[in-house]
Amino acid sequence: MHKVKWKNIIIILLLWMVLMLTIILGITYIKINDRKTIVKQAVTITEQDSIASAVKKVNNAVVVVETFQNNRLISTGTGFIYKTVGENGYILTNNHVIANGDYYKIIFNFNKTVTATLAGSDDYSDIAVLKIPSSVVKTTVKIGNSEKSEVGDTVFTIGAPVGTEYIGTVTKGILSGKDRIVTINTNINSDATQMRVMQTDAAINPGNSGGPLLNINGEVIGINSLKLVEQEIEGMGFAIPIEDVIKYTPLLEIGKKIERPYLGLGVLDLNENYALYQQGIEIPDNLNSGVVISKIYENSPSQGSVLKTGDIIIKINNIVINDKAKLRYALYQHKIGDKITIYYQRGGKTDKVILTLVKQPN
Repeated sequence: MHKVKWKNIIIILLLWMVLMLTIILGITYIKINDRKTIVKQAVTITEQDSIASAVKKVNNAVVVVETFQNNRLISTGTGFIYKTVGENGYILTNNHVIANGDYYKIIFNFNKTVTATLAGSDDYSDIAVLKIPSSVVKTTVKIGNSEKSEVGDTVFTIGAPVGTEYIGTVTKGILSGKDRIVTINTNINSDATQMRVMQTDAAINPGNSGGPLLNINGEVIGINSLKLVEQEIEGMGFAIPIEDVIKYTPLLEIGKKIERPYLGLGVLDLNENYALYQQGIEIPDNLNSGVVISKIYENSPSQGSVLKTGDIIIKINNIVINDKAKLRYALYQHKIGDKITIYYQRGGKTDKVILTLVKQPN
C-alpha cells in the first residue's frame, strides 16, 4: 500500500514536469515567431518609404554649374544632363544661372570637373543649354510628364544648395500645386513677365536653381526656378514644367534665338500715373485692371488697325489682362501667324479687334 502511493506521487510529478516544459517551450516559440513578424514588418515599411533607388538613377546626371565673368565666380546653380549626341552631352539649367558669364565650369557628383560652352539661352523662359564632352557623361536623366503628375504626388530634387560644399543634396516633398502663374523680372530692359509653374514644398535653396524636379520614379517633370522668400512664408518653391522647357531646347541646342510674336504696341500699367499724365491719358475711376496703349509702332500688326493711343486693353482671347506682365504672358502663349482677339475700352465702351501676330523685329 505504501509503495502504490509513492508510485502515484512519482507519476503525478512526472506529468506535472512534462506539462510545465510544454508550456515553457510553447511560450518561447510564440515569442520567437512574434519577434520575426515584427522585424519583417519594420523592413517592409522602411523600403516603401525610401526614394533611394530613384536617386541612384539620376545622381550622376545632376551637376553643379559655376558661372564666371572675367575669371571671377558670379553665380552657382544646378543643371542636369538630358541627352548625348555624338561628341556632345547637353545640360539644361536656368538662364539666370548662366547670365552674364563668359566661362562655365561643370562639377559632377563623382568629383569630375569639366569646362562647358553655352549653346543657347532664353531670358523670358529662363532656360539655357550648355554643352560638355559626351566622353565624361556616365548617365542621362529620363524626361517625364508633368501633365500626368497630380497634386499630392511625392517629388524630390537634387542640387547644390549654397554651393559645391553641399553637392548632391536631396530634398523631398510633394507637388503642392499646378498651373500657378508667377511674375518674374527679366534681364531685358527690366521687363516683367509671367510664367506658368508648378509649386512644391521640397526645399529649394540658392544653388538649386536649374536643377531637376523629379517624380517618385526618378523622371524629370520640371526645372527648379525660384522660391518665395519672406519671413512668414515657408516651403513655397516653383519649377517650370518640363513640357514648357523641351519645346525650346531644339533651337537652343543649335544656338538659335527663340522668336516670339509681336503686336507692335507700347503699353503702360494703370498705376504708372506720372507717365500717363505726361501723355495726357486719363483712366476711368471704375477701371482697376488692364494696360494702356501709349505707342503704336510702325510696320506692326497694330498700325493701321482700329487701335489708338489711350485705348485700354482688358483681355486677349480668354485671358484677362491685369498688367504688362500678364499681357506679355498672354501674347507668348501664341505662335507667329496666329490670330488673336483683343478686347479694349475706349470712352467707357468695350470693343474688340482681331490681329495677326508677326515675328518680332531685330
